Formats: sequence, structure tokens, C-alpha cells
Amino acid sequence: MTGHASAPGRVNLIGEHIDYNGGMVLPAALSVGVTVELEPRDDDRMHVSADQYDHPIERGLEEEARGDWSDPSVGALREAKSLGLIGGGADLIIRSNMPQGAGLSSSAALTVAILKAARDAAGPTAPNDAEIALAARRVENDYLGVPCGIMDQFAVAIAKPGMAMALDTEKLNYELVDLPRGQTFVVIHSGVSRKLTDGRYKERKVECDGAKAFFQTNDLCHLEPEDISASGLEEPMRKRALHCATEHRRVLSMLDALKSEDIGKAGEMMNESHISMRDHFEMSVEPIDALVSTCTEQGALGARLTGGGFGGCIVALVANARKEEWLSKVLALHPSAKFVCEA
Repeated sequence: MTGHASAPGRVNLIGEHIDYNGGMVLPAALSVGVTVELEPRDDDRMHVSADQYDHPIERGLEEEARGDWSDPSVGALREAKSLGLIGGGADLIIRSNMPQGAGLSSSAALTVAILKAARDAAGPTAPNDAEIALAARRVENDYLGVPCGIMDQFAVAIAKPGMAMALDTEKLNYELVDLPRGQTFVVIHSGVSRKLTDGRYKERKVECDGAKAFFQTNDLCHLEPEDISASGLEEPMRKRALHCATEHRRVLSMLDALKSEDIGKAGEMMNESHISMRDHFEMSVEPIDALVSTCTEQGALGARLTGGGFGGCIVALVANARKEEWLSKVLALHPSAKFVCEA
């Protein structure tokens, strides 16, 4: 039986690099995403074609990741087979309207969509969406070697359009929160692409692990920022831990702001988040910083880098009435940037 499924991209409104440090995150589903058609095979081979790449690829499921665009598909099919959703490999047709390397979780969307398509082919049985998300994370961690947290997979597997997901990454509890009605979260690609496998993401994870060892905790986010500052922990681990503790608190503040429709406070938290990502987590780059500055100078209530960092997209909170004029001015000042979508 042929399986079909889709998964959206996600934009993280606030809460970067704390999903593997015990914090709360606030992603939202996007209108762009990935669709997958899956035809199970009797052998352990995969044939995959994607509209964003010129040539299809055939691989064996026994092959390890090799830095190729087809790696997530191999990893997802290996996981689907281990879950009993398929007996061997599969032929895949992938369609996507998501920019690659934009920090919108294209890899997570793809693995989740493949796993859901395999579930569709097997019939409407377990695993549920949360279990699909956990399986997709195993693909990232164990097969692709990306030490990510659970936020991306949960967001693209469960989040609903028009709502943000407040996810406790320690307990995996979540609630869905309405996005503001008079404002829009606009996603703009900076023109600078990046890959989570280029080493800098893993480097930040290692630095956070060093801070965890120092404080003898797996949860940096619930440490007191004052205690981190006075701890004597060496740099850059002190700065990484400080970002985690303060970012977690900013997420909670922004969640309260969205619930109470305090849009000014929500924008303030986004701005403070970007400063922390720039100065404490050191995950931004100059073109991103310049784009964020332009967004606020031209009237955005808040703007910040979103995603794993070192390139990709920014997200800005803009009044609906000013959105078109604002966007035109921002893009005129940054010719390499491109509008992607709205949350």
C-alpha cells in the first residue's frame, strides 16, 4: 500500500538551543513544508527523487550517512523498518517548498513526513505523533550525528497552523497557544545558508555539556543566572549556560505575553533573545545581526535569529497594517534576503 504524508516547517519564535538543556521552547508551524509519497519495497533498497535536486538516488539501508541530501531519507527508512512500519526499503517521491539551510527544520520535516508516510502505508496504527517525533529525533542523533533536542521534531509532528506550541522539553508536556491577531510573525531568509552538520552546532552542545558537568545537572535552564555569573566557570561555557538560563525565562515571559496579548512585551523578549544569541551563545553572524537591526529600525516590534544559528532565517513581529510597507523597505536594504512565509 502506498503511503502519503506531509509535515510543515517550523519557526522557533523564541527558545534557541535550550531544548537539549531542559528548557521551554515556543515554536510555530509554517505554511511551507514537505510532502512524501512512499511505496514499500521487498528488498532493503531506497530509491528517492526530490523536486529540489536534479537526479534521483538509489541506496541500501545498510549504508551509513555520507553527507548527502539523501541521508535523512535513509535514516528515516531505517527507523521505520525498526518500528515495523515497513518490511524493507521504499521508493520515495519528495516535494518541498522549503528553502534548504534556512533554520526552518527542513530535515526534521522530511524525517517526520517519511515516518508518517510509512505509518500510512502500514495502516492507522501506533506509533502516535509524539512517538513519530521521538523516532525522528533518533534519526538526527543516531544516524545523522546531529546532537539536537526534541523541539523540531515535536513541532513539525504536532503543531497546528495559527498556533504556537509551548513545549516543556524536559517532561514533553505541551500546550497550544493562539498567535496574535493584529500582528504577524514574518520569516525572512538572510541569504546565508548553513548546515547543522558543519560542526559549530555540535561544538555548542559540547560546551553546554561541559557546563552541565561543572554544575552537576542536566538542566542548565533552571539554574539562577546570578549563580552562573558568580560561579567561576570558565569561558565560553559560562556564557553558554547564562544564555540557557536567561532564554528559558524569556520563553516563559513571552508565553505569558501572548496569552495576555501584551504584544510589546513579546517583541521585547525577541529582541533580548537575539542579543543573548549574539553575545552569550555566539551563534549569529554579521549579515543576520544587520538584518535584525534593520527589521526593528523599520518598525518591527521584535526580531531575532531563529534556528540552529550561523545563518538561515530571522523572524520578526510586525503589525498587520504595516507589514507590506515594512517588508518592502527591509528587502530593499538587504538585496540578498528573501521573504519566506508567515507563521
